[in-house]
Amino acid sequence: MKKKAVKIIVALILYLFAMLVKFENAWINNAIFLVSYFIVGWDILRKAMRNIIRGKVFDENFLMAVATIGAFCIGEFPEAVAVMLFYQIGELFQSYAVDKSRKSIASLMDIRPDYANVYRGGNIEKVNPEEVKIGETIIIKPGEKIPLDGHIVEGKTTLDTKALTGESLPKDAKEGDEVLSGCINLNGVIKVEVRKEYGESTVSKILDLVENASSKKSKSENFITKFARYYTPIVVGIAAVLAILPPLILPGATFSDWIYRALSFLVVSCPCALVISIPLSFFGGIGGASKMGVLVKGSNYLEALASTEMMVFDKTGTLTKGVFEVQQVKSIGISEQELLKVAAYAENYSNHPISKSLKRAYQEEIDEKQIQNYEELSGLGIIAKIGEKDILVGNDKLMQEKQITFEKCNEVGTVLYVAIEGKYAGYIVIADQIKEDAKKTMEDLKKNHIKQTVMLTGDRKKVGENVAK
Repeated sequence: MKKKAVKIIVALILYLFAMLVKFENAWINNAIFLVSYFIVGWDILRKAMRNIIRGKVFDENFLMAVATIGAFCIGEFPEAVAVMLFYQIGELFQSYAVDKSRKSIASLMDIRPDYANVYRGGNIEKVNPEEVKIGETIIIKPGEKIPLDGHIVEGKTTLDTKALTGESLPKDAKEGDEVLSGCINLNGVIKVEVRKEYGESTVSKILDLVENASSKKSKSENFITKFARYYTPIVVGIAAVLAILPPLILPGATFSDWIYRALSFLVVSCPCALVISIPLSFFGGIGGASKMGVLVKGSNYLEALASTEMMVFDKTGTLTKGVFEVQQVKSIGISEQELLKVAAYAENYSNHPISKSLKRAYQEEIDEKQIQNYEELSGLGIIAKIGEKDILVGNDKLMQEKQITFEKCNEVGTVLYVAIEGKYAGYIVIADQIKEDAKKTMEDLKKNHIKQTVMLTGDRKKVGENVAK
């Protein structure tokens, strides 16, 4: 695309130079026009010749070639170059708009792994994921993306699977569990035996689908191609009749005059306004949408929006913020701030997103000297001694296991129950937040003739239903 832009700019400079500077010998100007024409139009001429050889004669490339060559034949050099310049500028804008949109989509899919740590000969080597073979063992540290599909052979961790499944709640994974490339390892160190090569992995297939999303043209844009199949042979036929028939039947008519008129007819018949206006209008639409964060993969999709009656939304990160926050604190016998403090202290050493949300809600600095006897119970929660008090923070299973009488919470989200010195002290609800403008968006869509809005999510049914309501 950069090469095409450079060609257009160079051709345009030469064209303007030839238009503004008049040499005594007119052929110097004409020679400059010819150079400008071949710089910008050679691709079109080559496509037209290639299609003729393949038997596809009548298309827009042939029409552009015939019209511009005809303009040269009747001495309208500026007209020939201008027609080709307009056409190529329109095509460039369309290509730019689609390419920009495609790259924007790909950048959102930030799941491409940069490297893989693989065990070879007793050492860990950092290599390109494409170089790892099936059966080899890789190690994934906290914060790293899983580069290849496989199963855990050692360790346990929590995985962020939002990019693949839309699941807002991190997923626990242990030895024997399958893991997919593109997920992010949040805390533990795990060893994974590779089950698929990079080219067959989940992340590779997703990126291939996104980055090679076809830049399909709209029906309006494809119309010019279909239109040319019928329009071009008709125009060429009429031009041929104009060049040959009048000199044979009209007294005093000469072939030179009528050939000139036939070529003039060809130039006038070239629909350059139609050819440039449609790509430009879609460029404006796609470009304007992308500035507002709306990514359109091609003009045909933009055109389809005009007759859309149903809109389908993902939940996590689209209707919601995709970030866990403390939504509710209910304390018994102590203040809400004290309950938050106890929970934040207990969760201090964890890298889990829920732990981070507790510390954000607490806001104050944590004195780690007060934390003793810290123990994390997989699938249950945390036991710790904070100051002089024994603290339990976890799910309902932890409360039941430790035989603590508690009040069951039915709120949607992740519920953390807290017990102090063996006595139930309250609960904290942590959940994804709905975006402030989500409700207004639904209302505005329905005002603009969208008959139905649908939400799809990989999250739990109860959470999905709550957001939908």
